[in-house]
Amino acid sequence: MATLISVDFQHCFMYIILLCLFSLLCYSLFFRKPKGTRVGCDLPPSPPSLPIIGHLHHLLSSLTHKSLQKLSSKYGPFLHLRIFSVPIILVSSASVAYEIFKAHDVNVSSRGAAAIDESLLFGSSSFIYAPYGDYWKFMKKIFATKLLRPQVLENSRGVRAEELKRFYRRILDKARKNENIEISKESAMLMNNILCRMSMGRSFSEENGEAERVRGLVGESYALVKKIFFAATLRRLLEKLRIPLFRKEIMGVSDRFDELLERIIVEHKDKLEKEHQVMDMMDVLLAAYRDKNAEYKITRNHIKSFFVDLFVGGTDTSVQTTQWTMAEIINNPNILQTLRKEIDSVVGKSRLIHETDIPNLPYLQAVVKEGLRLHPPGPLLIRTFQERCEMKGFYIPEKTTLVINAYAVMRDPDSWEDPDEFKPERFLSYSRSGQEDEKEQTLKYLSFGGGRRGCPGVNLGYIFVGTAIGMMVQCFDWKIEGDKVNMEETYGGMNLTMVNPLKCTPVPRTQPFSFTSNLEILSS
Repeated sequence: MATLISVDFQHCFMYIILLCLFSLLCYSLFFRKPKGTRVGCDLPPSPPSLPIIGHLHHLLSSLTHKSLQKLSSKYGPFLHLRIFSVPIILVSSASVAYEIFKAHDVNVSSRGAAAIDESLLFGSSSFIYAPYGDYWKFMKKIFATKLLRPQVLENSRGVRAEELKRFYRRILDKARKNENIEISKESAMLMNNILCRMSMGRSFSEENGEAERVRGLVGESYALVKKIFFAATLRRLLEKLRIPLFRKEIMGVSDRFDELLERIIVEHKDKLEKEHQVMDMMDVLLAAYRDKNAEYKITRNHIKSFFVDLFVGGTDTSVQTTQWTMAEIINNPNILQTLRKEIDSVVGKSRLIHETDIPNLPYLQAVVKEGLRLHPPGPLLIRTFQERCEMKGFYIPEKTTLVINAYAVMRDPDSWEDPDEFKPERFLSYSRSGQEDEKEQTLKYLSFGGGRRGCPGVNLGYIFVGTAIGMMVQCFDWKIEGDKVNMEETYGGMNLTMVNPLKCTPVPRTQPFSFTSNLEILSS
């Protein structure tokens, strides 16, 4: 009997010890206040939360941006959230976002820890996910001077014109066969071909399945983005528990990208030695890679990661913007007629729209901006406070995740009249006053992010989307099933996408254009 009591006591003592250890772990992971919290300086207001998980349930929605928008409309535009022990600052106001980018831009110019450091996808060699520092500055400088400089864009204008003609001919062929098209798929081919030809002097072949493989890799990358967002949000918790999430999927996609890009790099290895060769972005990066005196010594992985960023981040934003904006145009016949009247008066019906026409088409520019306002490609801007700071009298600990809800900012009724309606005219009134337009862009318009980590390819994006939409409106009428396009949205990883992709049947409204370029000779 004494032995049994002794054994039971030992078991009970073990359970007590385990319970104490578990309680200490829970306290350490879920309830302990961040280090460095200042006495007498409170965190921003926080909505009611659930035990242990905090506000995690608000981020698990398929429409996270809308869940957070509702939270902010009820509790305020500047909130402190908690996911387990991880602090998050949620901003849903133009004025607060402006203050952050004005006073704390450098502090929030990093996106947080890389998911898997050695991965081409979301790793430390990525330009998009790299911390703010020498490497990021070097790559942005190359990007701005070698790909987006006015003279470079002028030299590559012919490439974009050729691809627009290809785009036109594909749609015309479908129209002649009375076949419907999926706007996102057709525009993805356009955007992919333009970016690839501008950056690496070639496009991916449809014939040998190369283009389809790339689209598949990009699709898999988008599917991983939302998972990576949660992994980044919970990074400190995961590090403590030593849980490597999604490593297999991330490295699988990364390895296949690596194989593809290594083959392309090999194709370029002798290109720099040729005389009078027009250099593309791949050549520029390879030259920097070989330059022993380069401002920053980049590696082969840096080059590959740059192109992964370009494929993943540079294509789908333009594709989704084109799809959403065309859906809004089709749903608003008066806007369609106004836009078409402007294009006909400037361009006419005897030639295809050129990108040089866009500065003379203010209503087209306004339509694109309004599409981006209502349907921003990246509805949530994610940053990290690298150092502790104070804002509006509140304390923000270091390594706090910053989430700016660009979707909510650009639908804020305090900043926008009729914020949920598609009204391109609002941008015409702003453009008549340069000062007001600048204020508009800075304070309220976050379609391309904000601060020094905002998208560097803004002007190129406007060209891509403007010419694509301009051609589709100029050359075709569009038939859909039903009276209206279904505008239901979902968060497809990185960007806002349509639950039901836009499918419609093009009907020619102009005589087919005849082109005399080399492209036409080859295609015939």
